[in-house]
Amino acid sequence: MAIVDLVMPKLGESIMEATILKWHKNPGDFVQQDETVLDIATDKVDSEVPSIVAGRVAEILFKENDVVPIGSIIAKIETNVHASNGSNGTFVPAPVGDMHEEAEEIDEQGIPYIPVHHHVQSTNGTAKINRFYSPLVMNIANSEGISMSELEAIAGTGNEGRVTKKDILHYVANRHTMPQVSGVKNEPSKVNVKQTPASSVTVRQAPVEEIYAEELPKEYEGNVEIIEMDRMRKLIAKHMVNSKQTSAHVTSFAEADVTNMVLWREKIKKDFEKQNNTKITFTPIFIDCLVRVMKRFPMINSSVDGDRIIVKKDLNIGMATALPSGNLIVPVIKNADELNLVGLSKKVNSLADAARNNKLKPDDTLDGTFTLTNVGTFGSLMGTPIINQPQVAILAVGAIKKRPVVIETVQGDTIGIRHMMYLSLSYDHRIIDGSLGASFLTAVAKEFEQWDSNRSW
Repeated sequence: MAIVDLVMPKLGESIMEATILKWHKNPGDFVQQDETVLDIATDKVDSEVPSIVAGRVAEILFKENDVVPIGSIIAKIETNVHASNGSNGTFVPAPVGDMHEEAEEIDEQGIPYIPVHHHVQSTNGTAKINRFYSPLVMNIANSEGISMSELEAIAGTGNEGRVTKKDILHYVANRHTMPQVSGVKNEPSKVNVKQTPASSVTVRQAPVEEIYAEELPKEYEGNVEIIEMDRMRKLIAKHMVNSKQTSAHVTSFAEADVTNMVLWREKIKKDFEKQNNTKITFTPIFIDCLVRVMKRFPMINSSVDGDRIIVKKDLNIGMATALPSGNLIVPVIKNADELNLVGLSKKVNSLADAARNNKLKPDDTLDGTFTLTNVGTFGSLMGTPIINQPQVAILAVGAIKKRPVVIETVQGDTIGIRHMMYLSLSYDHRIIDGSLGASFLTAVAKEFEQWDSNRSW
């Protein structure tokens, strides 16, 4: 018999972790190849993880609602087993290893979990037990000057009496009101975490601000309502902050006269839907113009990897889509430059429908190289969008409004009522300077304005 590791699958270039929503199998259950073992979720999409082999689930390493890094082993599957392996013909499940609640103790900055064994003297002075202290607990002990003997006296609520983050934070908050343990002095001392011989990973001393980021619930004055973020909103918040910390954001603005585009769509939309069995919105029209300009400005379609610039040859356009919950998701139109207006319309509509009905597949949100967001859908004239990492630019289009503007003609200037729209481009100033960003945005605005009102689709 062989043991096969089931790992958290890679779900995209910028996705580093996923949340376990539900286990469909328990330790000891049999599973067929390609049968669903668990459901997972990222900030982009929910997905199913199938078994890569047929066999029996020998061990499950994470619990539901745990956030697991991509590539981590989440379960072990025993192959070459039969449904009946007990002496009396009944199924005997394989023993499952202890769960040490690593995920709960891992620092948000990525401190690896390294079990540290400590022999603790029992109260009768005879027996000794092994206690595990995670790096996060050890860091808090260091910062608060908690000695090892004092740490050993803390009652743990974790597995096998292990001291958790909540235990030590509760102890710190009530330290001065608790009776002093006999033989324990509250003297500052450092708890040393030694590197394990089998690993080259060194435990990092986390700053105090990081340790207590989620310390204790705050009390709020006045008449307030407290709403817990849902899973997707937490992940969106994390990625938005990460984007601002990663990229040097700059936003440029332009204005476009889209009268020709508006009148053309109004003229052909009924025949378009009748002949192609799909509606034509402004989004595919914008993308049709956008990809033509992107070919002239290849740096806009790139990403940054350390000191290297990765220029993408595929034009994969993400379109920010609002969900009924109020959250946003960004499905991706792969190779958008290879689709005509009919193909773009069908793809845009199918992805938008799948997003709103929670039917997107993981592949539908992967490999985007540039993002378009329509803030005008909700009435905004313009916006300053946040870059969708690891991309380097995002275009926002505002609401189309009728306004009196000056029209330049060969006969002279005149004033007319035109359909006007603001465009805003946020870009990563690490590699895109203002001249490049502004030139690209101006070219997009001109492409919108020069829409051929006599073209066919």
